Amino acid sequence: MVSPERLAANRIRSFVMRAGRMTPSQQRGWEEGFPQLGLAASAGVLDWDATFGCAGRRVVEVGFGMGDSLLQMAEADATTQFIGIEVHRPGVGRLLAQALTAKVDNLRVYAEDAVDVLTHCLAPDSVDAFHVFFPDPWHKKKHHKRRLIQTDLVRQLSARLRPGGYVHLATDWAPYVEHMFDVLEAEPTLLNTHGTRAAVSRPDYRPLTKFEARGERLGHGVWDLMYHRQD
Repeated sequence: MVSPERLAANRIRSFVMRAGRMTPSQQRGWEEGFPQLGLAASAGVLDWDATFGCAGRRVVEVGFGMGDSLLQMAEADATTQFIGIEVHRPGVGRLLAQALTAKVDNLRVYAEDAVDVLTHCLAPDSVDAFHVFFPDPWHKKKHHKRRLIQTDLVRQLSARLRPGGYVHLATDWAPYVEHMFDVLEAEPTLLNTHGTRAAVSRPDYRPLTKFEARGERLGHGVWDLMYHRQD
């Protein structure tokens, strides 16, 4: 297990904080939605069933962007408990505004760094699935160290999965696929049940994004990777 001190020192980050104003809808989502659906890393280890008021399957999406896919998945599967992690406040505000309108109650959000949430809030063997869809590939070689998918983070994800749980990644950047394979194949607690360095067809539960649909029309590739935690 990687120590919190080492993670804090490395400070893996999947983002660069950029200034940006919220729209009125996003501001409403933040002001009205976060008190209802927001979570804080400072609260410590998450009690899932108490938070959601019932038991259920547990899914965490790391870096949900503007939240479209996460909201669609939550609406489509009301018996599953969904946690989203995102630092971009306009994206958080947009998701919360839409969740309030749709009256979605099986969704909660951390507006904090994923490493802090993993370290302080998610207990070992407590999560059924982690989703990481289209993380920033940081194209330039000098920026590769900023990529979210790194050895320490993947080890943290695997440790918090229940045996049999899985990590599902998706990207449209071919060089990042190879990097993801390198990292995931090197983690001894994870197994690609489809074969070594094998991608899978997009599962039905992952919504097709507008950007992805446009890319498909232009002939761009999209890769879904799925690795399961071993007993």
